[in-house]
Amino acid sequence: MNSPTNVSRTFYSAIASALLLFSLLMSTPTNAQLSSTFYDNTCPNALNTIRTSIRQAVSRERRMAASLIRLHFHDCFVQGCDASILLSEAAISTSEQTAAPNAGSARGYEVIDAAKAEVEKICPQIVSCADILAVAARDASFAVGGPSWTVKLGRKDSTTASRDLANSDLPFFRSNVNQLIENFARKGLSARDMVALSGAHTIGQAQCFTFSDRINSNGSDIDAGFASTRMRGCRNANLAPLDLVTPNSFDNNYFKNLIQKKGLLESDQTLFSGGPTDSIVSQYSSNPATFKSDFAAAMVRMGDIIDPVTSQNGVIRRICSALN
Repeated sequence: MNSPTNVSRTFYSAIASALLLFSLLMSTPTNAQLSSTFYDNTCPNALNTIRTSIRQAVSRERRMAASLIRLHFHDCFVQGCDASILLSEAAISTSEQTAAPNAGSARGYEVIDAAKAEVEKICPQIVSCADILAVAARDASFAVGGPSWTVKLGRKDSTTASRDLANSDLPFFRSNVNQLIENFARKGLSARDMVALSGAHTIGQAQCFTFSDRINSNGSDIDAGFASTRMRGCRNANLAPLDLVTPNSFDNNYFKNLIQKKGLLESDQTLFSGGPTDSIVSQYSSNPATFKSDFAAAMVRMGDIIDPVTSQNGVIRRICSALN
């Protein structure tokens, strides 16, 4: 029979073990409790490795910066920031890559795969694809003159994807300002966040079919000379820069264009159309520092969008396009 002293020691030892486990659990970030230092001990060279890989990709093709920022955005708006957009149709039948907002336009998958492969060499199955995509968006922005920001880390990768949610939750290029405000509000983002994030259209390109109706409309909300310029060579999948002035530099010309009725997409020009976001566009057009600061803050808030299911059941995928 155990003595009272032994029972007491066993009891307090059990309590101490339980408290230690609780402490570890509380100090380990989940998707709802991200930390910029998440990999400091487990993979201290992860961020430098990702940065090098992204810089190389953007130096090869400057347009890739816009594609990577968009890829992160399209990931976060569907099931939260869980790398679900990276799952190919070969991996999962409900791939988001074939949803209407992504098919034929979302790109940069191979860049994230390459960055993941480099990270796997130094820290196998430690860094999630979702975190790599979040860091890649930040590094891509900075590589073309945009802002940088502190990326919170500790996301998990989803084992599911939803083509249906991609079709319903991602903003539409013909959305009006009120629809856009409502769309972003459902994700916990404000109208100001929405306008700031739309400013990513200061870089990148759009396919002709997304703006052909607008440039042929003879509408009062489009500059005639701009429409005429954009009509030339507009054929379905042909590309045109979203910002005709400085298409490869992250600046505030996008907002100056809107004031001049030179927004390429309907969802661009609607931000300055006599509605509730006109004042924000005006502020950003005259104050590039405010725009960049707000864009960085909005990217951080967007990166906080989570799905409780992924948070609890997520994994670290070895290859971003495939299930483990």
